Amino acid sequence: MGENIAKNKKAYFDYFLEEKFEAGLVLKGSEIKAIRAGRVNLKDSFIRFVQGEAFLFNAHIGRLETTHHFYAHEERGSRKLLLHKKQIQKMIKAVEKDGYTVVPLQLYFNDRNIVKIQIAIAKGKQLHDKRNDLKEKDMKRDMERSMKDY
Repeated sequence: MGENIAKNKKAYFDYFLEEKFEAGLVLKGSEIKAIRAGRVNLKDSFIRFVQGEAFLFNAHIGRLETTHHFYAHEERGSRKLLLHKKQIQKMIKAVEKDGYTVVPLQLYFNDRNIVKIQIAIAKGKQLHDKRNDLKEKDMKRDMERSMKDY
């Protein structure tokens, strides 16, 4: 992976990530310019399957002031994901299972400077799972502090 643009930190906290995929995005020129300027947020975004195709919904890509209103894009519009048919079928089967979903993890430029999105098949965490993760994180942080002081 190349340069990281945006990361969905909430997804790592709210879900157990099963399998990760890399997908391309169908974007307009104004969206690419906004992404290069860092005006993107994946918080509260999700992926749905419509007629056998994957779409990214609710991802915020802000407008640039320099973009003419005629060429401007929807900030929270749906964007098609480019995946292989077998990958889409695998994800659809996983989503049909109870408690599974597909979530976007991060947006980045690959080695050829093309915008890619990393998505994952995920299972929702219960409240006690989240608490356990926080406890482990705190314990790890405390251990690192004590080792640093020692």
